[in-house]
Amino acid sequence: LVKNETTIQEFILEGFPALQHLGSLLFLVHLLAYLASITGNMVIIIITWVDHRLQTPMYILLSTFSFCECCFITTVIPKLLSIFLSGRQTIPFTACLTQTFFFFFLGAVIFFLMAVMSLDRYLAICKPLHYSSIMNLRVSFLLVFFCYTLSLIFLTYLMVKVSQLWFCGPNVISHFFCDLDSLIHLSCSDTRSVEIYFFFFTSFVILLSLLITIIVYSNIIVTVMGLPSTKERQKAFSTCSSHLIVLFLMYGSCTKQTNSLDSNREAALVNTVVTPLLNPVIYTLRNKQVHQALRHILSRMRLQK
Repeated sequence: LVKNETTIQEFILEGFPALQHLGSLLFLVHLLAYLASITGNMVIIIITWVDHRLQTPMYILLSTFSFCECCFITTVIPKLLSIFLSGRQTIPFTACLTQTFFFFFLGAVIFFLMAVMSLDRYLAICKPLHYSSIMNLRVSFLLVFFCYTLSLIFLTYLMVKVSQLWFCGPNVISHFFCDLDSLIHLSCSDTRSVEIYFFFFTSFVILLSLLITIIVYSNIIVTVMGLPSTKERQKAFSTCSSHLIVLFLMYGSCTKQTNSLDSNREAALVNTVVTPLLNPVIYTLRNKQVHQALRHILSRMRLQK
């Protein structure tokens, strides 16, 4: 619960102070990016659940990832759009905590899902004969449930600690959303324990998923390089190339985060605007199964007319 002595009822999101005069242009650019991201990810979700041929562990995980991406950007972009359009940069205290919770909760789920998707590719390439018995729909749903539960447990405890902090001023957050790190530093309470737990939480999420991914792809590379023909190697690499590109985008933006406010804003902007926009393109551009499913759905729609 929030302490009674809390004097701050709202925060001011500083956003991009150097670009405030470009509000209308930034609104249009971010609106188009947001709509494109939502549309692209929704297409992946719809075709996965409509076409029975895509109801496999790989596409169940991908559609769950797309759903998380839609929710993730929705926690940030609509508020950012309202700031660009109206110039009103304030956000109520409870809304700020809610935005922070969902941003980091969904962000953690996405990182864990990327690790699970890496494991799925490992089993498909390195253990093809055992893939269907190990990775079935039940297992994939259990893994998704595990990603959500683990993120929820860790973050709920953190947010309870944050909600008990005393905020007496200043109330300006040097970001375009309620960044938890910025929020903690505005508190008038002793925040050492919260800062340590927040560091542990972010390090655990990023490093665990990164470690799993590195181990998995090391094994994939060894297996693929041992395949007898060039055609087989190219086919194996093509099945995980899309996943690798998304991984580079995600972890690349994380490594950009430094003590510089501008760098942190840029890194967050990549994760909230650029990556969700590119993900549907990356995953569907070279995917023949998705192309066939789209053609099949479009032809059925034409016939119904």
